Amino acid sequence: MKNPWTSRNPFLSLWLSGANAVAGSVRARAIAESRRQAALLSAQGMRQITDFWTGAWLAPPPKKKKRRRPG
Repeated sequence: MKNPWTSRNPFLSLWLSGANAVAGSVRARAIAESRRQAALLSAQGMRQITDFWTGAWLAPPPKKKKRRRPG
């Protein structure tokens, strides 16, 4: 007698294939978003470092104060 638990189930196979496709799509989107976030944070960090180190050289000159006339 053949064991029914070891036979193939085509409906289960189809369902698992669909679930695997959906999981792969979700995984790909999550990885892409995390890479975008990492690139954004890296770019912001580099911009802050560059602004910090070049800020003293490229800062606009201080504005002259207006003199008030007495009276």
